[in-house]
Amino acid sequence: MTDTTHSGDPAADEPRRTSVTKRGGGAAATRGRTTIADGVVEKIAGLAARDVVGVHAMGSGLSRTFGAVRDRVPGGGGAKASVTRGVKAEVGEVQTALDLEIVVDYGVSIADVAGDVRENVIAAVERMTGLEVVEVNIAVSDVKLPEEEEEEEEPRLQ
Repeated sequence: MTDTTHSGDPAADEPRRTSVTKRGGGAAATRGRTTIADGVVEKIAGLAARDVVGVHAMGSGLSRTFGAVRDRVPGGGGAKASVTRGVKAEVGEVQTALDLEIVVDYGVSIADVAGDVRENVIAAVERMTGLEVVEVNIAVSDVKLPEEEEEEEEPRLQ
């Protein structure tokens, strides 16, 4: 035989439930602040712009010349400087604006290349940072002609 007693109060007859206290309250994404440096956005934009067919180089002739010299000097900036060459970013809390200076290959449609660069840069920056890209200004500073030699010098050591 089983002896059960009821108190007559349905709430009292149910098993007791313990409440779990959550610490911190709210989603993890709301617990703190994330800041993204201008240089991070510049790197992302620089790499995305270089991926577009028809973009020969980034930056003006003078900045590319100085960059080539800086790349050869130990501790001169090297890869970081070449990735961000020709890119300037202004980063706010939720938005960013970009200025790019590009050199295009001869024979390509500059309008098409600029449009493709704009699309690629916006997609990459928004996907990776979550920032809204409000504008991408593109300045075409030069056209690379097929017969022009590259600015690379012969290596001093063989």
